Amino acid sequence: MQIAIDLAISTTKTSGDVPVGAIILNSNGEKISQGVNQREESGDPTTHAEIVAIRAAAEKLGTWRLEDCTLVVTLEPCAMCAGAIAQARIPHLVFGAWDKKAGAVGSVWDILRDPRAIHKMQVTSGVMADECARVLQDFFETRR
Repeated sequence: MQIAIDLAISTTKTSGDVPVGAIILNSNGEKISQGVNQREESGDPTTHAEIVAIRAAAEKLGTWRLEDCTLVVTLEPCAMCAGAIAQARIPHLVFGAWDKKAGAVGSVWDILRDPRAIHKMQVTSGVMADECARVLQDFFETRR
């Protein structure tokens, strides 16, 4: 998670986008991709950190099926990202801070653990939650 937090912090220094960092690990725990929010830089509303990391992992592995991977992200994924995680068949999600406005893994919705979901996955929430939340709080305090 610390790597994802460091990525999130670096985002505020370079792009001005909301600081969210994501990494994807293989089954040996080695980082195979990373992503940060790039909406401001790219002008593309789909370039959330999770999506950027998923696209990079799929390209690196040569497959859209990320069945042996773990996604680690500093903020609870939104509905779009939760859908992408499910579609990529990522079996394990680890996230830090809860998103009480748009979270789709337990806060507002629970897309990934819905009993009707085709693909079941493990979710580990609240990892370094205070540290992850602090990065976001610091960012938004400078914007107010």
